[in-house]
Amino acid sequence: MSLDKLVDVYWQDIAPKRYRDGFNEDRDVPTYDWLTEHGCSGIAYALREHHDLTPKQFFVDVVGLEDEESEEWEWNVDHDSTVDALDAYLTSIKTRGGRAESTVETHRTRLAKWVRTYRELHGTDALLGPLSELDQQPREIERCLAVLDVFDEELSTDRSKLEYLHVARAWYAFVKRRKYAKYNPLSEAGEEFGWEASEPDPQALSASQVRRIYSEVDSPEAELLVVALAGWGLRPSEVAALHIDQVVLDAEDPHLSFSDGERKNGPGEVTLLYGVNMVANRIDVLSDRETWNGYLFPSRSSSTGHVSVSTVRRRFKQLADRAGVVVDGDTPTPKMGRRFWYSAYQEAVGEVLEGLEGVAEDQGSSSTEVVLRNYLSREQERKARRRRMYEKLEIAFE
Repeated sequence: MSLDKLVDVYWQDIAPKRYRDGFNEDRDVPTYDWLTEHGCSGIAYALREHHDLTPKQFFVDVVGLEDEESEEWEWNVDHDSTVDALDAYLTSIKTRGGRAESTVETHRTRLAKWVRTYRELHGTDALLGPLSELDQQPREIERCLAVLDVFDEELSTDRSKLEYLHVARAWYAFVKRRKYAKYNPLSEAGEEFGWEASEPDPQALSASQVRRIYSEVDSPEAELLVVALAGWGLRPSEVAALHIDQVVLDAEDPHLSFSDGERKNGPGEVTLLYGVNMVANRIDVLSDRETWNGYLFPSRSSSTGHVSVSTVRRRFKQLADRAGVVVDGDTPTPKMGRRFWYSAYQEAVGEVLEGLEGVAEDQGSSSTEVVLRNYLSREQERKARRRRMYEKLEIAFE
């Protein structure tokens, strides 16, 4: 699993649990004991074996959580005026606003994520530049909304999205008051999104719920849609744009290959543990069409050549409605199907470790992870993990 995908695991699965336990999920670094108690210890093994990182290094350096031992914060921003404005804002809310140190650190972390995402999208971290000219306002509003679009996709709850918006909007309001800016590009941004502060953390579908939805499929296309979301863990946007060039079935490990720009995680592969024959049959059927453009979910009416994300969401919800599946009083969304995959994967990793407890005891090893590292090859561990994961997918789709 790539680092970007492990970051997704943190924000979508671990962070909500941290919040429910009273931690600041944007700042507090989880301990190994906490990860173990909450069934998340598998991430430590994945980090060590595949990325040569400790959990703390990952949470601090990759996810961007606060390192309490760090004495000096580095914004990693090249634009000095923007850095000065960020620091001035934090100083103001601490000294004049009387905010607690923990609150200041939360604002710092969220602003850092805002600047980092803005830079990744637009190629610059000079946030103050466009704010000095009113004729730049429409374009800058669109740039900032693009950042919020990323947050809408990455963050797991409306509450988290609103908190990031609140901090970023407060910073822009501060620089406007201080006359560093002529406008606040986020002043009305909340009207663009249907975020509600009271929304609970999204849940993962259970295997039985996935099975009920899957039982309602009425076409090969619908069947593939459900498997792609809940069986492969893809985003709705990735499902909509699936193309034959991404499908690799003749390798030892069938997989989907994503190049740079094709998914938010960046380039990488998604292993197809389930549904290989299904996607092969889908390609065979579509290949018989003279005008097929290579998309697994083609659309003649769309300018992109494939179905829209809203179509994927609508079809999934229609299947869930027919199955009578309800989560917290509402029809489940594709994101809940994707979260089923992540939940099942974490359980599979945990079960592999649990299966080595007896060996660890017999060998006098300090932990099952020591046994996994010293007594099983990487290939043996991978096969064991995939076998467990396949069993979980089989329960959901058979």
